[in-house]
Amino acid sequence: MVQRVETDNQGGAARAPGSDPPSSARPARSNDSEGRADLHSHTTHSDGALTPQELVQKARDAGLTALAITDHDNVGALDEAMEWGKSLGVEVIPGVELSVSLGEKDVHILAYFFDHKNQTLLEYLTFFRQERLKRAERIVEKLNKMNIPLTMEAVREQAGVGSVGRPHIANALLDEGLIESYHEAFERYIGMGGPAFEKKYQVNPIEAFRMITGAGGLSFLAHPGKYTTDMELSQLIKAGLDGIEVVHPSHDEKLQEHYRGVVNQYFLLESGGSDFHGGKKNDDHVFGLYTVPMHAVETMRSRLFS
Repeated sequence: MVQRVETDNQGGAARAPGSDPPSSARPARSNDSEGRADLHSHTTHSDGALTPQELVQKARDAGLTALAITDHDNVGALDEAMEWGKSLGVEVIPGVELSVSLGEKDVHILAYFFDHKNQTLLEYLTFFRQERLKRAERIVEKLNKMNIPLTMEAVREQAGVGSVGRPHIANALLDEGLIESYHEAFERYIGMGGPAFEKKYQVNPIEAFRMITGAGGLSFLAHPGKYTTDMELSQLIKAGLDGIEVVHPSHDEKLQEHYRGVVNQYFLLESGGSDFHGGKKNDDHVFGLYTVPMHAVETMRSRLFS
């Protein structure tokens, strides 16, 4: 069993003890002749720095055949991105990133190929965004009690049209000159176990999987090597998980091999992507490198009709 270390998934990638750091991992770049897909990316509709059009254009420039936009609790970018993708020859796959709870831990789930106009799904996402805002308000209140003069107005300004999250708080702290770097926000204040940390609204994995299935989609565990144990992964598989994000910047080659073994053992699906955000995340170098071949996308698609 591969060991894990637990860390806040917004505050930076963790790695298995004794493994190479994620930056040294060999990108899983597939054969360009069959096309490549990045199945994990974010826009200004959550905590990404690029608009939907800008991100699709970036995918085109990187030579990608397909791109999944997986904003946190938000599908507002999809219509614009899909339309733009048609004009540029890039398939935009409907996606979203959700949080579910395993005990005291938040785990991220990527959903794909669902009906992004499904009313039940949209109602859930609206509720989740409202809970995100309440959480941000509690975090700012804690920071204020620590004599850190951050305002919710500054946080909302960072979020723009997107759902509010801790990255917006980190960006606001940085822009206000209250910290020296983006990652300092998580390390000192708002990361898991930090003095201003606040839990998310808890969602049962089974409930989330049913919602995604009800909207016609597939459920994948996002970046398990960052902070998910194999025992927790087993719980999610039993709850109805469809696949695992094997390729991710935080997964070195050893971890990729491990998760491919799990995928094969349990007849799951494989996904992968750059988890690109842009902006102060300084992750531009990962875009276009962490991809899966288009046959993985077609396998996902075929599972929907099997």
